[in-house]
Amino acid sequence: MYYSVRMRAAEGGPHEQGGRHISGAERLASVEEVEAAAAAMIRRALFHPRGAADFINVQIECVDKAAVSEVPALPVSSRSAASVAAARGEAVAELAAAGVAEAAAVRGLNRLAGLAEAMRGAMLVSAADGARLDSSGLRGVRVSRMDGSGDPGLQAYLAERGLLNDHAPEALVLATKVASCPGVVAELCWSDDPGYTTGYVASPARGYCRIPCLKEAGSDQGGRVFFLAETADVSAVCRYLETQPVKVVKGAASK
Repeated sequence: MYYSVRMRAAEGGPHEQGGRHISGAERLASVEEVEAAAAAMIRRALFHPRGAADFINVQIECVDKAAVSEVPALPVSSRSAASVAAARGEAVAELAAAGVAEAAAVRGLNRLAGLAEAMRGAMLVSAADGARLDSSGLRGVRVSRMDGSGDPGLQAYLAERGLLNDHAPEALVLATKVASCPGVVAELCWSDDPGYTTGYVASPARGYCRIPCLKEAGSDQGGRVFFLAETADVSAVCRYLETQPVKVVKGAASK
């Protein structure tokens, strides 16, 4: 049996009452790990670079081990960029290489760049024309019930590449789950953490590609865009992303 441990935190009250999003976290923990996982999430919410949360919600629920899918981690690569403009050009090129129409990639990137505040989840966008496919506003679609911390091979793979920081492991786990969802062509993301400017493009076709300088230093604007195929069932995509438990492990391509 696993336990899904989930945290979301806001400043100025709950998200549903207009609170400003501060932080979120996800774990699939054993019974022995639940207490420590919840405590670490609460500490993260209280001492986050985006501010001190005054609303913290922690949810813990049982997950049947038989329902958990084991998914190999996407292979990690990187592109170079020395400015935000160059980085966003690299992101569009990577999205196009993954199968997103170039105009749709530009439109999706501009949707993310034009947000008035950070998203709590992800927007779903057509990989063909960049039109938004969900109607969840700034809440977006929240990817949930995932973890990669229990696989020593994956942790060693990340450590060898200097990626055992506060952002990369969680981002790779989330990106891997998203890429495993039928109908997803690619993902674009950069963090809402003001001190972290590296983002990524991830896809089942090309893996997880890290790109520096995807936003200006000091900006707390961030979020995710999931580009979907024309044949994608949007309701099925949302169900998978929100409810399917996934354990991410070191894959054959992650050498």
